Amino acid sequence: MIITRTPLRITLGGGGTDLPSYFERFGGLVLAAAINRYVYVGLKSSLTDEYVLSFPGVEERAANPAALRHPIARVTLQQHPAGQPVELSSMADLPAGTGLGSSGAFTVGLLRALHTWTGAAVESAELAAQACEIEIDRLGLPVGKQDQYVAALGGLICLRFESDGRVRATRPAIPARTITELQNHLLLFFTGYTRSAARTLTDQHERTRAGDRRMIDNLHRVKEIGLCAVAALEACDTDGFAASLRAHWELKRARSDGMTNTRIDSWYAYAMANGALGGKLVGAGGGGFLLFFAADPDRLRPAMEEVGLREVPFRLAEEGCIPLTADRGS
Repeated sequence: MIITRTPLRITLGGGGTDLPSYFERFGGLVLAAAINRYVYVGLKSSLTDEYVLSFPGVEERAANPAALRHPIARVTLQQHPAGQPVELSSMADLPAGTGLGSSGAFTVGLLRALHTWTGAAVESAELAAQACEIEIDRLGLPVGKQDQYVAALGGLICLRFESDGRVRATRPAIPARTITELQNHLLLFFTGYTRSAARTLTDQHERTRAGDRRMIDNLHRVKEIGLCAVAALEACDTDGFAASLRAHWELKRARSDGMTNTRIDSWYAYAMANGALGGKLVGAGGGGFLLFFAADPDRLRPAMEEVGLREVPFRLAEEGCIPLTADRGS
């Protein structure tokens, strides 16, 4: 069996400017980080002549990849054949639909498993590009490109999305002491909501394509704040970085009525009154995880527990997608 491990991610600045509807006209920028919470994909020979999928909420068999109902598995196996019927399984440390890039991580992990299976040597950036082609070009999903690149490359990374489709990935020159401060002061709390990002992202995509001035101006400002977040961290200015999170959240919640709700707003306000310097909802909005930079983590943790939010501890992850095992067993 081949098993791959692919990190989930948190977005720290510029989220939303990685959608083609925006970056193909204006260029985009995202600051994001892989975390040590993972999606695992298993691949092994099928004991029958059928392709078998076994994921949370998915159990299916098919005579060939084209007959599979699961869209990402179907298209990925069609474009990158395993050469024989296989069984695919997947599990994750955290639920899907919580804004941490699980779909992109799954696609990257499945591709790495298939390339390992066939013996193909594929660089991480190419792996991310293949995942974007499957999700955006082939399936037409209303997603951006950050999830796939963070999943494949890992680490704390600045991604620039060029209007011609190229992606430039760089590592910001952030001093080690600032990385340590991020590790110790960034806290992640589960709101208890899982949701599909499709509706919110489709609305953003359609309004941007239509030239909606409010949406485009909002995304311009989000990109500027992403640049400010990078500059603040490179200058060891964590207060400035926290301020960029606050500004990002205010712009993000203005993009869509479905971005937040009264409960999320009350939790956010409570966090800001109890030691958080800045924060935002991770992902497309409406649920998932609240991310905060806390001046006093030991004050914020019990405060959020009081209102029923569970912390999910994490660390930044340097590695992107890797095969944990590479034994075909056949």
